[in-house]
Amino acid sequence: MKIFLTILIILIVAIYIFPLFWMVSSSFKTRVEIFSMPPKFFNFEVTFKNFRRVFYKIAGWGKFAKEVPSEFPRALLNSSIITILSTLLAVTLGTLSGYAFSRFEIPGKSDLLFFILSTRMLPAMVIVVPVFIMYKTLGLFNTYLGMVILYTVFNLSFSVWMMKGFMDEIPKEYEEAAMCDGYTRFQAFRKIILPQTYAGIAATAVFCGIMAWNEYVFALILTSEETKTVPPTIAGNVLKTTGVNWGEVAAASLIFLAPVLIFTFLVRKHLLRGVTFGTIKG
Repeated sequence: MKIFLTILIILIVAIYIFPLFWMVSSSFKTRVEIFSMPPKFFNFEVTFKNFRRVFYKIAGWGKFAKEVPSEFPRALLNSSIITILSTLLAVTLGTLSGYAFSRFEIPGKSDLLFFILSTRMLPAMVIVVPVFIMYKTLGLFNTYLGMVILYTVFNLSFSVWMMKGFMDEIPKEYEEAAMCDGYTRFQAFRKIILPQTYAGIAATAVFCGIMAWNEYVFALILTSEETKTVPPTIAGNVLKTTGVNWGEVAAASLIFLAPVLIFTFLVRKHLLRGVTFGTIKG
């Protein structure tokens, strides 16, 4: 039975990992090798041309052709700015709101929490048209501010619920003892409560950051060249006159994936504690 379960687990893991493996390998293949039959999994010539074509494109024809910077570096910078700012805002507001909901008796607390949660119940396509009209009217279309506000609002409900759960696990007696020693409420929160929620903040930041980093629909509708993020940029460059260059798509996707992996790796210790917070009792 154990052997059967082990084989089954290995098979499931292989199925999930294979698309990632194929993307990574395709980013280092030539176009001919990507479409070769039978497929080449390991025995192929490694090339970095796909990565260069992600950052540089050919402009002009014949002897007038030359390499010019592509729109991908700008899109990568846009994604970084929007994701970092919206994640910081969502986590900060979520931490403060979660503390308030956890510690104070607020009239209609349950209804307010449900209302906050309900903002995540509608799919993006349902509200994209009214948001587009509102953004055009308010002058927020194709701006960093507009995208930061939008992603902050989308992530805020998740952040509030996550941080409230972490706050609930911290005994109130800690801050009460601190206030008895002369601390103000804010000092007790900053020096006693906040350090104990670093794991929760890290976990919440990872999930909020991934959502803002990967979001496609609103980034496609509400931005143009100046503030366009990476997902619509990659999608817009898939179809070319010569067909789909899957090597460039794989290389761009790998570069796009790297910051998320690096950030998750850096906060892995806090993240592991954050996702298990409240489930393990000492």
